[in-house]
Amino acid sequence: MNLVVFGPPGSGKGTQAKLLQETYGWVQLSTGDMLRAAIAAGTELGKKCQAIMAAGELVPDEVVIGIISERYDQPDCAKGAIFDGFPRTIPQARALDSMLKLREKQIDLVIELKVDDKVLIDRVKARIAQSGGVARADDNPETLQNRLNVYYQNTAPLLEYYKRQGKLTTVDGMLPIAQVTSAVAEVIKKAGHKGCLGIG
Repeated sequence: MNLVVFGPPGSGKGTQAKLLQETYGWVQLSTGDMLRAAIAAGTELGKKCQAIMAAGELVPDEVVIGIISERYDQPDCAKGAIFDGFPRTIPQARALDSMLKLREKQIDLVIELKVDDKVLIDRVKARIAQSGGVARADDNPETLQNRLNVYYQNTAPLLEYYKRQGKLTTVDGMLPIAQVTSAVAEVIKKAGHKGCLGIG
């Protein structure tokens, strides 16, 4: 099974993706990690990315898809993958669909972790209070609000794209972690996956 997990910054998306990897054996594919790995491995695509990034430019979609294809074709992705941080735009989603179609695969499920902005901002304020007013430079309400704005601007069209395909399910991300995990497991069960048997 191949799935995409969406969630605003601080929603616990990374935590859930990691738990899914541990439970089902699907590989969590983070575009940032893959770019760094390709550069470290010195692959042709990695060298290309390094040159682009060294020039201070954004890595084009087709190069990112090339990196994802390269990683997805490795044996540990045979059972499926969890796409984390990608796609971010409709063209990227279409490119991902095309890449998977060539391999007779598809995105089977898209899970959105829904969390109120106010809760996320309150969490940041609580962290700052707990640390006695000393927090990471990027861990403050203003920075988070900017990141949330970017997330919704990019993600709203994507959610509609996958909704039209009948693949989108929304889970309440404000529940305790264990309950979110259970809700996600229920969604996967309904989608036809039976656990760690490599089905799907």
